Amino acid sequence: MYLSCRMVAGPFPYQSHLGATGIQFGVSSSRDFDGVSIHQPTQTDWSVGFVEHDGNIQNRKALSWDSQSVTVQYFTGSSAMTSYLIPGAPYLTFSYSGATPMLTSTNGAITSFAGNTLGSGASVTVTGTSFQVVNGAGTYIIYSLSGALSLTASDAGTIVAEAQFDGILRVVKLDSPSHKALLDQYVANYPTGVTTDYDFDGNVGTLRFTWAVIGNAADLLMLTWPHHRVKIQNPNFPSTSSLSYLTTKGYMYPALGSVWNLVYDLPTITWNAPRDPDASCLQDLIAGLEYEIANLPAVTMPGDFYFFGGHFAIVSRLALIAEHIGRNDLVQPVIDWLKGSIEYLFNSASTAVPAYETGWGGIINRAGYNDTWVDYGNGYYNDHHFHYGYLLAAAAVIAKHDGAWLNTFRPTMELFLRDIINPSRNDPFFPVTRCRDWFAGHSWASGIANGAGERDQESVGEAVNGYYGALLWADATGNADIKNYARLLIATEQHAAQMYWHLYPTASATDRDQPYPEQNLRNLVTIGNVMDWQAGAWLFWGDQRVEIAAIQILPVTPINEYMYDAAWAQAVYDYTLQELNDPAYGDEWKSVIYLAYSQINPVAAAQLSSSLTSWGSGNTFSNQLYFLSTRPGASDICASAPSNPIGTFYIQSVSTNDYVTESTLPDLIASSASQSLAAQFQLASTPNAGTIKAVSTNQFVTADSSGSYTISASRDTASTWEIFIIRPKDGAESGVYSILAASNKQYVTLGSDGALINNGSTESSSAGFRFVSA
Repeated sequence: MYLSCRMVAGPFPYQSHLGATGIQFGVSSSRDFDGVSIHQPTQTDWSVGFVEHDGNIQNRKALSWDSQSVTVQYFTGSSAMTSYLIPGAPYLTFSYSGATPMLTSTNGAITSFAGNTLGSGASVTVTGTSFQVVNGAGTYIIYSLSGALSLTASDAGTIVAEAQFDGILRVVKLDSPSHKALLDQYVANYPTGVTTDYDFDGNVGTLRFTWAVIGNAADLLMLTWPHHRVKIQNPNFPSTSSLSYLTTKGYMYPALGSVWNLVYDLPTITWNAPRDPDASCLQDLIAGLEYEIANLPAVTMPGDFYFFGGHFAIVSRLALIAEHIGRNDLVQPVIDWLKGSIEYLFNSASTAVPAYETGWGGIINRAGYNDTWVDYGNGYYNDHHFHYGYLLAAAAVIAKHDGAWLNTFRPTMELFLRDIINPSRNDPFFPVTRCRDWFAGHSWASGIANGAGERDQESVGEAVNGYYGALLWADATGNADIKNYARLLIATEQHAAQMYWHLYPTASATDRDQPYPEQNLRNLVTIGNVMDWQAGAWLFWGDQRVEIAAIQILPVTPINEYMYDAAWAQAVYDYTLQELNDPAYGDEWKSVIYLAYSQINPVAAAQLSSSLTSWGSGNTFSNQLYFLSTRPGASDICASAPSNPIGTFYIQSVSTNDYVTESTLPDLIASSASQSLAAQFQLASTPNAGTIKAVSTNQFVTADSSGSYTISASRDTASTWEIFIIRPKDGAESGVYSILAASNKQYVTLGSDGALINNGSTESSSAGFRFVSA
């Protein structure tokens, strides 16, 4: 396997680059905060190779690799240099065979070598087993584990051995003189690879890293990130002052030993919440389910995997919720809709069709095999766990209810499963858990053509959902091994979310396991994008606070009650409050923030949710109310939540006491004080809102799209513009309501002639109306 030449992230704390003649590497020495993100730009400090290498880029290869590390070799003739690139190793290790070591500074001139100052044109030869060298990057130590050798350093920037060498050199960045003692003490023990394994004991999972070690395994010196330190059992941690490197995930601190056991509590939630819905919400929940299932859109050909999958999955939740509350009569219509939708994926004439890509081994959207812009780069392996988690979750619901369908489509659906959650090193068609970086503790969304340049993951919530979809599929198919593996992936991804995506403004900057010491960064509450060399409160596609927070929350499923911890949920609510109160910001983002907030205050969250008019493509009214009503301690949370009046009414203006009259229809104009001349209107329920229909004409009232003209009863069927939210008007007497057009979020005001016009930007500008029972 031949290797590319780009700078890569790692093995941390280093960044490395496989040059034509040697391995280039460095440790970032600059860190800044620009008001949105922290940055630690890559840098190269040294290149390590050997004199005999002929510079042919083909004379290098990967000898072996595992789930965390890679062993690379440079060679020319009988001369070779092998290096073990292993995350968490403080030293870089180079094994020479019949080769003359050469180190070249890539960060300025060499100014000191083994205690000797090098002036212009100077050089010095030193024999020994340990050499300190200083260039523009600072101080590094070169160790020989194979006896003394003679090295000649020149201020021109090279260090060359006097003769060919057979043995081990290790190179390490010395950030502080106080670190030298620990580095000297444990340098003789080095890793050559790592086995990543796991086991389960009931609802506890252990993720295990075992390094192959030359030397004394108990004395292997490695570096930990914050998420490691929180979970490692029985650790042997030297003092944090004895060695440290600051990275974008916080300080890496030392640990001794060749085995790490990281222990996680595994989620026990599967299909639905572990509690029944609050009784006060049940009537509205049933009404919402009935409405949303009856109004499912027509089955159409999907244009991509991502948006199709998100909608496919949220519709499947309707069946599960209906099943939980005992409305099994509502389940089958959903299953039929799901089956009709997913059939398009297996129709070769469809726009979005899965295909197996042989180069990297995976299922891709066929339309994107040569275009990174199709389906967010799915053809180039971007976002696979996002996309396929949705598909698996919905397919699992079909499988749960239709064994014949499962028998037919199981082999095909398990290709999606294997693409993102394959645990087997022996699978010849798919890699092991494609998106997961075991040492980093989370997944990466970027594939092989990432326009941002470095690895990144924006939506940690959708990463969790990828493995949740796999869990549901495994449960539906009786695959206990995959189910446990998915539980472990969920637990680790959610833990990483709380470590690296959730920010805690009141947390200590100096806490051992604080990844972000910068107070001003933590004040931003949510990291929008975690990358190798930067992390910040921003997104590729949006900069609103509600967007940045919501994309880490969605999709809201029962499994995520573990992830929405109280401190962060409160901080998110407080930080986004101004946007939450502004009708200009989308309800699709507000809805999921309210659900995270419901973990700590379900009553307030239910009140806030009652004002929503849309839920986006990945949420529904029913899912909103179900999650709210199944929170721990939820009791009577819907008892005081407002809703539209239901029934047949006259509409009366409070300011003029005039009724909307029959004679002015289809326009709604309050022009007569006589109830006998008033038009009757049928008010019916829709999720969180309702419709208004003129009884005499059987026409639905529609809002004016411009907000300039009178609303009118002029539509045969109700759609977006025919939905209104009717609520008690703030500060008015009992029985007085405001009317909000859900379509444009404008309140209904009263014109000088009594015309009802949806042009009020605030609730205080709305007219007051009574709905008088007819």
